[in-house]
Amino acid sequence: MSAVGVVKAITPPNIRARKGSTPLVCLTAYTTPVARLVDGHCDIVLVGDSVGMVLHGLPSTLSVTLDMMIMHAKAVRRGMERALLVVDMPFGSYEESLEQAFRNSARLMAETGCAAVKLEGGATIAETIRFLTARGIPVMAHVGLTPQAVNVFGGYRVQGRGEDADRIWRDALAVSEAGAFSVVLEKVPEPLARRITEEIPIPTIGIGASAACDGQILVVDDMLGLFGDFRPKFVKRYVELGEAASAAIEAYACDVKERRFPAAEHVFGDELKAITGGEAT
Repeated sequence: MSAVGVVKAITPPNIRARKGSTPLVCLTAYTTPVARLVDGHCDIVLVGDSVGMVLHGLPSTLSVTLDMMIMHAKAVRRGMERALLVVDMPFGSYEESLEQAFRNSARLMAETGCAAVKLEGGATIAETIRFLTARGIPVMAHVGLTPQAVNVFGGYRVQGRGEDADRIWRDALAVSEAGAFSVVLEKVPEPLARRITEEIPIPTIGIGASAACDGQILVVDDMLGLFGDFRPKFVKRYVELGEAASAAIEAYACDVKERRFPAAEHVFGDELKAITGGEAT
């Protein structure tokens, strides 16, 4: 069998080996069309539990279920060939016990074809990360602002300022020592993100962290200007597709009301009558 045209997918060990090298490009995706758009440009595609807020209109990520994550991850998998597919474990799906974490992670991987899962938390979930990785489930960790703990933090606040920096540093070190192949640093002070990146052996992926991180991630709807409920400081809008879409929908509505659409080129004539020169039967 010829190997011509076969795309070699990126693996968790490939990501870990990129420590200190060319920065990793990461984006979220929740649908097949978006997966096809980002796959060729990204090293990691994350099906984040942010899907609950971005696509389902939920007020936070806490109501997202494992079934929702599986549904969206299946859709994203269909649109990917190259990038590493990582899927968030939603709130309540891994915290209860090691056995629960393995059972749900294994189901997620088996049903979606993803190559790794992402868990939020630092030292408190180090044992879970160690348990999963020892049983064949690669784990991306997530420390700093962890949205699933938003009620504990009292909002989406920067984590790790002042004396609290040591807590975040210990979290990052703990997940690294437990076997995570990479760690997301969310909404932490730039000097702290830089220090963690320099001192732990696995790649750091920043979101509201530092350009010194080993990679960067954004929610794709944020950077495309499609999600407008709020705009975090760390988001750079590369285009305003939401505004363009709104203008296009308005133009369509006007065309329909004024009977400018559909025009002649958008409708079908009576081809049989045109060919015979008589009445169609």
